[in-house]
Amino acid sequence: MVHNNDITCIVVDDDLVDRLMTLSFLKDYPQVKVLGAYSSSVEALDACIKLAPDVLFLDIDMPELNGLQLRAQLMQIPACVFITSFPEYALDGFEVEAFDFIVKPFTSERFEKMINRLQEYFLIRNKSELLSHTLGADTIFIKEGTRQIKLQLHEVIYLEAMKDYTSINTVGKRYMVLESLSHLIKERGFANFIRIHRSYAVQKHYIKQYNSLKVTLANNYTLPVGRNFKETLQNLYQ
Repeated sequence: MVHNNDITCIVVDDDLVDRLMTLSFLKDYPQVKVLGAYSSSVEALDACIKLAPDVLFLDIDMPELNGLQLRAQLMQIPACVFITSFPEYALDGFEVEAFDFIVKPFTSERFEKMINRLQEYFLIRNKSELLSHTLGADTIFIKEGTRQIKLQLHEVIYLEAMKDYTSINTVGKRYMVLESLSHLIKERGFANFIRIHRSYAVQKHYIKQYNSLKVTLANNYTLPVGRNFKETLQNLYQ
């Protein structure tokens, strides 16, 4: 569990060099406490049940239990980051609620981005009882602690999924609500939003241009287009 903003984790990779590489990257983040590193997914399974880490860093292609199977048996652990040489496993990874999916070899910048998102996620998770929202006709009221913030829906440029939470992004500001993106965009007030990626939905009138890989929004925000959402985006302008 997280204490004093620390995040606990376990690393599982049957390749010694790759395992040591992940551990080396983690050393740059003292707030992430490594409870153990394992070459065997079977040994890791027992350790995870006993130690209850906050995060799993998992390879996928491993003997006995592969990373996907291991994660499926440890769904009670809040976050799972797959680190693999096989990008084709990405969709399967997100089916078992992957927090992130990193393809080897990766850069320190990519790793840092993932760590920053993890920290933000756990900070929000620990404050979850303070987050809620209500919708009016064209407004959303967001509870932050004891404050109620009134936000005009037309100011919202895009929404970002963070597991059980959604980040509501305006120009220069972001707000968090305790609601999954899938549920939030089904609410009537978000009818003008289109899902472009598993992690993103954008307000249609803010789209400046798009192609099969990315969408450019107002203020030059650039977001990726997910493979399964390309057709939806193309149909929008036919």
